[in-house]
Amino acid sequence: MPYSGTVQVGGPADVHELRDLMISKVAVGPMDNNAYLLRCRATGEQLLVDAANDAQTLLGLIGDDGIASVVTTHRHGDHWQALAEVVGATGARTYAGRDDAEGIPVPTDVLLDDGDTLRVGEVELTARHLTGHTPGSIALVYDDPSGPPHLFTGDCLFPGGVGNTFGSAENFARLIDDVENKLFGQLPDETWVYPGHGADTTLGAERPHLAEWRERGW
Repeated sequence: MPYSGTVQVGGPADVHELRDLMISKVAVGPMDNNAYLLRCRATGEQLLVDAANDAQTLLGLIGDDGIASVVTTHRHGDHWQALAEVVGATGARTYAGRDDAEGIPVPTDVLLDDGDTLRVGEVELTARHLTGHTPGSIALVYDDPSGPPHLFTGDCLFPGGVGNTFGSAENFARLIDDVENKLFGQLPDETWVYPGHGADTTLGAERPHLAEWRERGW
């Protein structure tokens, strides 16, 4: 079956097979969080984006090969409920945005700043620091040499808008500025977007609505 990006809590993972990377998406927990397992096809090394909930589901997805690292996209509790158990079971190195690490109750081994790179096997990912949803949210960009880029946005970008800024006009302005400048301003329309909850999208599908989002203020 072709990859659709549509998953349900308790259901199977959906797997996006790229030339150099396999991306397995699963939904977990009462807030329907997405977790993404990235596997380098050349080396078999694995990285998990957001150990959000249901450690047993995540560990089953990871399998016997284990993981080298876990990236937590931001400090909100629904994105790290299973982090301690997953790290305890795998010994994985932890990554998070510098300005959010203090709000994550598992020590962060590597603090990420805007433009920092990290690797899963032979695959390189670039961190983009996006403010507004939280102070230190991190998106990850995989600039696929054989196709369009792939973008893991946490709760900063979804189909239909940017993330929740909890009624703060100042935080909304920061978030939409960062999303426009660091994501839409630097990546092509074909970029595949993997959000922290719900269905996938592309930058091209969302780009025509940026002015509308600014006008409505959320």
